[in-house]
Parts: sequence; C-alpha cells; structure tokens
Amino acid sequence: MSKKKKGGNLVQRPMKRWAPLFLLPTFLCFCIGFIWPFLQGIYLSFCNFNIPKDAKWVGLTNYAKAFADPGFVNAFWNTAGFAVVSILLINVLAFFIAYALTQKMRGSSLYRTVFFMPNLIGGVVLGYIWSMIFDGVLKQYSTYLTANATYGFWGLVILVAWQQIGYMMIIYIAGLQSISEDMLEAARIDGANGRQTLFKVIVPNVMPSITICTFLTLTNSFKLFDQNLALTGGLPSVMEAGAKINMTELLALNIYSTYNINKNWHGVAQAKAVVFFILVAVLALSQQAATRRKEVQQ
Repeated sequence: MSKKKKGGNLVQRPMKRWAPLFLLPTFLCFCIGFIWPFLQGIYLSFCNFNIPKDAKWVGLTNYAKAFADPGFVNAFWNTAGFAVVSILLINVLAFFIAYALTQKMRGSSLYRTVFFMPNLIGGVVLGYIWSMIFDGVLKQYSTYLTANATYGFWGLVILVAWQQIGYMMIIYIAGLQSISEDMLEAARIDGANGRQTLFKVIVPNVMPSITICTFLTLTNSFKLFDQNLALTGGLPSVMEAGAKINMTELLALNIYSTYNINKNWHGVAQAKAVVFFILVAVLALSQQAATRRKEVQQ
C-alpha cells in the first residue's frame, strides 16, 4: 500500500467514525421541524380539534366532509387547469428566452438580470401590484378583476408567469450552455437546419433542465397561495346547493379558508391538507419518473 493511500485511509477513518455525531443536530432539527409535525398533522386529520390538545377522534368523518365540499372540488379543478396552463406557458417562454439570450446578442447579461428580477419580489406584493394594474385596465370596460372568474384566472396566470419565467430561464440557460459546441458543429456539418438542430440536438440535451423546471412549475402551481390571496382572494363567489364557492380559489387558499370558517372545521382543513400533500407528491413523482426516463433514452 502506498504512503498516499495509507494516509488517506487514516484521515477517512476518524471522519467516518464521527460523522453521525455531526449529522445528529441536523437530523434532530429535521425530526422536530418536519417529521413530528407531519405525523401529528396526519393524526389530527382524523380528529375534531380547536387546538391539538383538545383533539377528539372522529375517524374518516373529516375526509368525507372534505370530498363532499363543492368548494374543495372546484378548487381542485381550478388548480389543475391553472397548473397545466402555467407549466406550458412558463416553460415554453422561459426556454425560448433562454435560447435567444445564449445566442450572440449585445446586452444579454442585462436582459437576463431584467427577466430574473420579478422573482425577487414577494408574492403578496406582486398580487397587490398586479391587482391595481388589472383593475386600471378593466376600469375602461366598467368592470374589475374580481367581478369575473375568467379575468381572475388569467390574471393569476399572467402574474405567476411574469414572476417565474426569469427563474426558469436561468436554469435553461445553464442547460443550453452545457451543450458541447462539437455536437452543434457536427449537426451543422451534417446539414441540419436551425429547426432540426433545435428539436433534434438541443432539446434532447436540455432534458435535465426540462425535468427540473417542469417539477418546479408543477409544485409551485399546486402550492400557490400568497399570489392567489392577494390578487383575487378567491373572488368572485357564487352560491351552489347552499354552499359558498369562490370561483378563483386554488387548493392552498381553500384549505386556509376552510380552517378559518370555525373551529369545527379545523379537522376538515387538516384532512384537505393531507389529501393535498398526497396529490402533489404523486404528481411530482410521476412527472419526475416520466421526464427522467426520457433523459436516459437520450
């Protein structure tokens, strides 16, 4: 055994021996801050409670109420439609902006900064700013954003796209810059035109970035809360079968609103939160599996 290898082993042995001790504080924080609240949340979804100490077991009653709530069902379909539109719009625009900015263009660094800046603004602030902008435009037509569900839905799409496109653009730029120039040169030598190079060479090699951006836009769309609260607050509202339904309310805002109805609905809100977690986890894992499979094929 060489002296270098032997010296390396001498260094690694104490590191391996003491590694669990250094990892312990982080693991404890993870258990206290995530695992325990998560398990407690699942338990509370089967209870009626005002505070956790007052929890009384009611079985599946909360889940039955959650699925019977027309507002929750409406929020699910709103969120599903919003997620589909946002994923397509944000990723397509972010990719082509990134593609344009990786070409030889004067001032590309400035453009990247400008496109990224909206991501630095908080969601609540953006919601109120865009609410004033939309209402200022719609005032000319004697209406306002929260008076029409269609206006509210597309207003939310525009707001979120404006905020997130710059962030996704940075990820796509990193993916585009990692493509070998030799590969692009080989495509040109073989006679590939710009469109063929884009879809046959560039897009397949940017699949890791597509995987990341699709995952982020999918989870962000389903978890969206502060922009929804600030922009429309779920309005407009209608009455259906004796229940109030907020037409632009997404799932996260619906859970928040359910919790604040009265203390008898705290357990129902918790049950909705558990269903929400399962839904997002399944969709995110399915998306990851689908896009990563394409990475391997490429």
